[in-house]
This record gives sequence, structure tokens and C-alpha cells, in this order.
Amino acid sequence: MKSVARMALEAGMILGEDVYSYQNVLVAKENTVVDNPLIAKLARYSIMCVSIKEPADMEVTRYERVRASKSFKNFEAAYEKNLKAYKYMIDDFLKKQTPVNPTFLLQLHDNIRKSIGSGEQLLDMLCYLQPREDTLTYAHCLNSALIGNVFGTWLSLPEDDLKTLTLCGFFYDIGELKLPHRLIWKQDKLNEFEYNWLKTHTTLGYELVKDQDLNTHIKNCTLLHHERCDGSGYPKKRKGEEIDRFSKYIAIVDSYGAMTSDRAFRDSLTPFQVIDNFEKQGFEKYDAIPLQLILKKIAYAQSGKHVRLSDGTEADVSLINEDKLSSPVVKSKETIIDLRQYPSLEISAFL
Repeated sequence: MKSVARMALEAGMILGEDVYSYQNVLVAKENTVVDNPLIAKLARYSIMCVSIKEPADMEVTRYERVRASKSFKNFEAAYEKNLKAYKYMIDDFLKKQTPVNPTFLLQLHDNIRKSIGSGEQLLDMLCYLQPREDTLTYAHCLNSALIGNVFGTWLSLPEDDLKTLTLCGFFYDIGELKLPHRLIWKQDKLNEFEYNWLKTHTTLGYELVKDQDLNTHIKNCTLLHHERCDGSGYPKKRKGEEIDRFSKYIAIVDSYGAMTSDRAFRDSLTPFQVIDNFEKQGFEKYDAIPLQLILKKIAYAQSGKHVRLSDGTEADVSLINEDKLSSPVVKSKETIIDLRQYPSLEISAFL
């Protein structure tokens, strides 16, 4: 809502709150449509200013409210402008082998980052973007750079390491751009041949960057971001300390990004569903210490938010359970629910 002076009111505006006179007389109710008689009535009661609903207040769903908000529109404008510049730079590299300037990439990151407040807000905003089909892979890499910077900040990485992790996000999946779009973004489940073909993006990416003037960690990330600490990853089945530490960070970033993006076969997952997926996979696949810190930060960022449970109950997130981050305590109008005690219940939507 916004506050509007009576003299600036226009027909068709909608009151955002009940309007009372100085004698506490109800002059007009919330949702009343402004017209000339109403403006005259406000003048008779010497009311100088009223609350008016903005487009974001008129939308029904959280998705619509966020996308209609001024803060999102500012963020989206900055994002689209810098995504275009990133795509141009990467295409020039792929077609003409023009070296990519890391300093310029970091500036693109900073341009977007300045358009939004906290890291938590940035992660939220990324979920509401609608990238075009021809920019999906580029947007995925740009998002990973942004997410990586947020996670690295939460982990209190030194400034040089933070820049390196951000650049890893820009580069690590570049090999996907050497594969057909129909393979990378196929709507149905990949068959065995297609999955093995997709896995070549790690070696393709490494071949693209191995001779470039880039930090060794960045090069390693293109090859090793699908390795897992328990040896279950690819392409080299490396374990634990055999994996570059930045590749371990990016493995978390990549998995988080995949789960919070819409897919043809499912909607994006809520923060608590993301946490639950990581918890179910077990911490042996990822670097457990940074993963635990990141998941805890994500969980606590949801405190106080209004949500819907899988049984339709609406409630507010009241308390985070550190022994089960995906199952907080929520408070509805009727009762307090500790989701640890109800395994069949989950937070399915944010309202």
C-alpha cells in the first residue's frame, strides 16, 4: 500500500484501509473504490491522506504479489540487463575464443546484487524470475554465481575466496552450452544414452577453460562439480579430500539451484522441501560442515513466514528445530504443530 494525499486521489483507486475521521467516525471502508463523491466526503471530514492499494496488494498469490512489487521489478530489470551482457560475453568466447574477463563478470554480479537487499531476499527473488527458453542455461550459470556468493558470505569466506566462488558459478556449467538444448532441458526423463551424453558436459567444460587464464579452482569446478564426497559422483568417482573444495561448494550451489527452479515435471521446491531433500540424501554426499551451516541459514530465514501445510492448514513458522531443520514448529489459529511429530505433513507453499 501507499499513502496518497486527498488532492492526488484519482477515480478508480482502491482504499487499502478503513478511513476514520478525527472523531473516530467511519468515513469509508477498506476496498472502497475512489470516486468524486468519496473525495468530496473526505474533504468534508478534513481527511488529508488515505492508504491506497498498489498492484501488488491486488494480486491473489504470493507469486503474483512478488512479481508485481516495485522491489522485484527493479531487481528483474537489473538481472535482465546483466544476463544479456553475460550471454554476449560467453557466446563470444564460445564462437571466437575471446577470453572472458573475470573482473567484468564480477561487476555483472555486483550490478545485480546492488538492486536487492539481503542475501536471503536475493534467493527469494531468484525463484520468481521467468527466463526465456533461449537463455535458460545462461540464467542457470548467472544464478549459480549469485547463489554461490550468498552461500560464501554465509560461510564467512575470505574476500578472495568469495570472488573465486562467484566466478566458479559463472563458469562451472559452461560445458552444457556445447550440448543440444533439447538434451539439457528435455521435459521427460532422460534415457541411459541421453544421461551419459549429458554427463559429458563436465569434460566439455574443462576442455573449454583449461588453457584460459583462470584460477585453478574455477577450472576444477567445471570438471568436478558432480563429484560427491562418498565417491558416487562423476566423471572420476573422486571422494572426500580428492575433490577440490570449491567444487564441493559448487555441488551444493548446483543442487540448491536445481531444486529451487521450475522443471517441466515439477514446480520449484519450497525452502523446507529443499532442506528435506538434502537431509534425506544424507550429509555424506556433500561437504557436511558448510552444508549444515547453509541449511541452517536458509531455515532461520523462514521464521515468521505464513505457509500452507500439505493438508491445507495455514500457519506461521514459529520455531526452527535444529535437529530437523526441514520440520519446524508452526502455529495455526487453532494449535501449535511440531512437524517433527507428523512425518506425513510438510510445508508445501508460502503464502
